[in-house]
Amino acid sequence: MNIKNLTDSTIRVSCQQLENQLFDSPKDVVSWMGAIQAQDYNMCKWAVGVRLKSATISDVENALARGEILRTHVMRPTWHLVAAEDIRWMLELNKEKLKAQGATYANYLGITENLHSKATKIIVKMLEGNNHLSRQEIGVELDKSSIKGIQARMINYFMYRAEIEGIVCSGIDKGKKQTYSLIDERVKPTKKLNKDEALALLATKYFRSHSPASLQDFSWWSGLNISDSKQAINLIDTDLLKEKLSNSSQLLIHKSCDLTSCLAKCASLLPSFDEYIISYKDRTSVIDLQHQPKAFSKNGIFHPIVMYKGKIVATWKKSETKDKTKITISPFDEKLKIDKELLKKAEKRFFEFRCKS
Repeated sequence: MNIKNLTDSTIRVSCQQLENQLFDSPKDVVSWMGAIQAQDYNMCKWAVGVRLKSATISDVENALARGEILRTHVMRPTWHLVAAEDIRWMLELNKEKLKAQGATYANYLGITENLHSKATKIIVKMLEGNNHLSRQEIGVELDKSSIKGIQARMINYFMYRAEIEGIVCSGIDKGKKQTYSLIDERVKPTKKLNKDEALALLATKYFRSHSPASLQDFSWWSGLNISDSKQAINLIDTDLLKEKLSNSSQLLIHKSCDLTSCLAKCASLLPSFDEYIISYKDRTSVIDLQHQPKAFSKNGIFHPIVMYKGKIVATWKKSETKDKTKITISPFDEKLKIDKELLKKAEKRFFEFRCKS
């Protein structure tokens, strides 16, 4: 297939596992993607499910409960899902940057390093022995300790620091409440990577699953500065094709991409904050500039979106009554004709995912 006949979005649909999916297990697809943004906990489960050959929400929740995939702060200061075997080297690569990004907030709250250290020791003690505690439970215990007058925002910061320093990660849910656990009790020891090894692996994971993409896209997604981003790309330079597609500037495509399978003849109901749109600095190849405010707000709220043949063409929402669940589609352009059969197939997939197996 001539690559010049392909578009950015056509290739991305395939690389992002939204068509001709390769994987059966949540762990494998999260590892493939490198990380999946996850501040909306329920929606990020669907972000995994939509990229699998077939899955129910129970499959993803069981993978989370087993600790095969984890939800934590690992790149930009927001939650991501990562595979257990990737969490340590990713944190080591990013922790100093994430710590610096949280310093202003710590100062605002009046949290000193001594107070942080004191709180961390108490948190470790209460989680030891495979205890999985919610943020609220941790807050109660901290308030009972020598740290008096604890505020919810202070707990948020203590847990953020404990995450980025590789002390805690997500635990087993208690009903609808998420918990924390000690990473050393949840994740088997893994091989340490030096900085170049970590940069190369992160770049490989990004470009094989997000191609085509630019240096700026990779820097945005990873949170790395431009210098480290360039270094990461240089380390895997022989694995990358450099192409100009459509009217785009030069983009990078990982050589593992199967360009013969890039058809983009599908429709998908994608979750809020989905990787298909949020993981690129420049989103104009998948959504027209005039429609972007309908898909995401200036303050960083990304809505559930409809992907049709590679393009973001609508938002969607779910409403529930006693008798049924309904999907409402809000197209950006009323003149656009979306294939009803493809849309019906996408809705069926979402409903099947939500069924407990």
